[in-house]
Amino acid sequence: MGLKKSQMAAAIGVVLLASLLYLYPSKACHFPAIYNFGDSNSDTGADSAAFGRVPPPFGETFFGKPSGRYSDGRLIIDFIAEHLGLPSLNAYLDSIGSNFSHGANFAASGSTMQPMNAKLYEEGFNPFSLNLQLLQFEQLKDRTEELYSEAKSSQITSNLPKPGDFSKALYTLDSGQNDLHYGFVKLTREQLKTSIPYIVNQFSLSIKKLYQKGARIFWIHNTGPIGCLPFFVITNPSKPEDTDQSGCIKSYNEVAQEFNKQLKEQVSKLRTQLFGAALYYVDTYSVKYSLINEAEKYGFLSPLGYCCKHYGDSGLQCWETEIRNGTEYFGISCSDPSKHISWDGIHYSEAANKWIANHILDGSYSDPPVPLSKACSSSGS
Repeated sequence: MGLKKSQMAAAIGVVLLASLLYLYPSKACHFPAIYNFGDSNSDTGADSAAFGRVPPPFGETFFGKPSGRYSDGRLIIDFIAEHLGLPSLNAYLDSIGSNFSHGANFAASGSTMQPMNAKLYEEGFNPFSLNLQLLQFEQLKDRTEELYSEAKSSQITSNLPKPGDFSKALYTLDSGQNDLHYGFVKLTREQLKTSIPYIVNQFSLSIKKLYQKGARIFWIHNTGPIGCLPFFVITNPSKPEDTDQSGCIKSYNEVAQEFNKQLKEQVSKLRTQLFGAALYYVDTYSVKYSLINEAEKYGFLSPLGYCCKHYGDSGLQCWETEIRNGTEYFGISCSDPSKHISWDGIHYSEAANKWIANHILDGSYSDPPVPLSKACSSSGS
């Protein structure tokens, strides 16, 4: 016999309620760890550990010294960790004084979503692309589980995560900007747009591999308005018809928006494929563009200017050093970095990172719209 209409309605109601409880848990989550993947927007020391320490004046605002971050202070990932009551993440590649008991950071400045190839390498992009970051994560997880099974003393595992925490941890991803950067420099706009499905598919494969390794909760940032980065606006000034109301390069941002559209579609597909996983797509593009478009309203100076420059007109980037008459010169910062959105023309200042973090942590720009502190399933809470 079939169900009566009232019974069917009740059954549907139960399913909907269960779904809401799954997506919108009433209690705050307890994330024991964070595992982060990405590029310089969230690198806390990988590039610095692998290729040489980031020089002054990086880190001057918060740390008082270089901290491996391409900013004057903290990054969005630092504010995410702080919001969840966890310490800032150590870079997996940094072997000096690191503690991975609350997670690890695999993000590497200059890295890409797509696997490293000869062309990317020739252009100076970081070889630690997203697929290699996953291999590093797998190494950490596998070796941690081995050491716990072999350990006779807790001292051996004191700086390592607990094996059971991997499935309860938050997995954050912020990547893609360098894939577009490469495309703008080396490809035509049509060639770049044609390459987007491949890049996004590589990202999808990475999520699936993390899922296979036990990851269940994903917080995924889209890419920002790359056409508003002072580096591009200054080095590749656009024609009036290709300049938007904020002074950004319109065509660059249109490509970033297309990339984000396809990324969001891919995340939606993954939700139907990965049983028991919670995937949150975070629209950082809109947050960042809003800040740039209304910079003065929020207490910032010219959004297309930047703080950290270099001595003279050497043409060097802020993070590059120069030797003159036997003396090594570093970059110099402006008098008040907190008034600038861009730190060095490519990376955001601590003040901007904090503003952005404060606007995404409450879930206002997330799909589904859930605060980060509640972004867990019933199995992960």
